[in-house]
This record gives sequence, C-alpha cells and structure tokens, in this order.
Amino acid sequence: MEKIYTKNTPNAIGPYSQAVKVNGLVFTSGQIAINPVTGNVEADTIEGQTEQVCTNLKNLLEASGSSLEKAVKTVCFLADMNDFSSFNEIYGKYFTEKPARSCVAVKTLPKNVLVEVEVIAEI
Repeated sequence: MEKIYTKNTPNAIGPYSQAVKVNGLVFTSGQIAINPVTGNVEADTIEGQTEQVCTNLKNLLEASGSSLEKAVKTVCFLADMNDFSSFNEIYGKYFTEKPARSCVAVKTLPKNVLVEVEVIAEI
C-alpha cells in the first residue's frame, strides 16, 4: 500500500491519508470544500463547494497517477438532499465517464460543509 500526498489537495484534518494506492486502484479519502492554498472553506453554496470538492479530487487523483475519467465508484454525502439537483449539475461536468455512485444525505459533515465526495479509481 502506498500513501498519497499532494499540496494541491487540502491536508488531512485527522489521522488518515489523502489517498492510498493498492492493487491497481486508488482510494481517496472524502474530500470537502477546503481550498488547499488558504485552508479555508471559501464557498457557501452547494455549487461552489461542489466545484472545490471536484477540483480537489481531480488534483488528488492526478497526484496518484489516475484521473477523474478512471473513476469506477464515488460515494457522495450531502448535508441537504434538496441540493441534489444542483450537486448533480456540477458533478456531471467532472465525472463524464459516469462511474458507479452512491449519494446519501447525512446530518452533519466536517467543518459544516454541504458536500463530501470520495472516489475509487483505476491507476
């Protein structure tokens, strides 16, 4: 197992790796809308946060030797299922190969963000 770290994705906010590679796959930790340069959540809309999350995932997958196009599964967490349509619109611009996906509403996300997404991708 190889641990992945890139400065182009926010630092882990707990005892975990940004991503790990094993057996030809990369598993990302859930990414939230933290700007890796400032360390802050800078967007307060589902659209802005989804853009930041997808950018973070793109950067993390590229650092892992993969890409969004190689994603095979995503797990998406929304703080409010009423944001589903707006989330889908932005998500669809990034995940054009349409990987398998789960999307659930949760009570609360870290730093009170609106969305979190994790990815499994081929290398």
